[in-house]
Amino acid sequence: MDRNQSPQGETAQILVEFLEVAITSVVFLKGVYPSGAFERRRYMNVVVQKARHPELQQYIHSTVNGLLPFIQKGLVERVAVVFSDSNNVPLERFVFKINVNQSYGLKLEEADLEFSLKSFLIKLPLSQSMMKVLPPDCRWEITAYFRALPQSSTSKDAEIWVPTDTQQWQQAPLITPIKSMSSEPLGVQLYLEHPSLSEPKA
Repeated sequence: MDRNQSPQGETAQILVEFLEVAITSVVFLKGVYPSGAFERRRYMNVVVQKARHPELQQYIHSTVNGLLPFIQKGLVERVAVVFSDSNNVPLERFVFKINVNQSYGLKLEEADLEFSLKSFLIKLPLSQSMMKVLPPDCRWEITAYFRALPQSSTSKDAEIWVPTDTQQWQQAPLITPIKSMSSEPLGVQLYLEHPSLSEPKA
């Protein structure tokens, strides 16, 4: 960790590392790939799953790390893992709602932050009963929701982000909270979204 970084820079770095591990855990728990595509490792002193397949590992790593400059500036509101059917209609969303306090100027208490984030990794496997069983032909993607769209003309980092092809629900989704934390300068909420019972069927 670069000790000359701002608290926002340090926080964004810790958050990006956490999101990479948490998103890999979500994909593992959903059973989209055989369990052999993952291997056990320790992170924040918790046993987690790491993707063994190079393309899977690279997709998650590069996507989440591509958000780093935007998280530092407070531009990213939510990061979601969206599972959809073969028609690109969402079946389930795991949403990480994030807030990095841009006015925080004190020294970052890294241990406190990591302790709070660790609880998400412990809670995730315990929330499997809330999750939907996915069809065998499902697909998934990582989607970021920005508070303000970064300008691709002024930032090379923005060029890797493209609009999603996944359809949006017409009705407000059903939300199931999983975990939340607030440890300055970071706030994170994790919740599940499912289509409303009144959502028109595709």
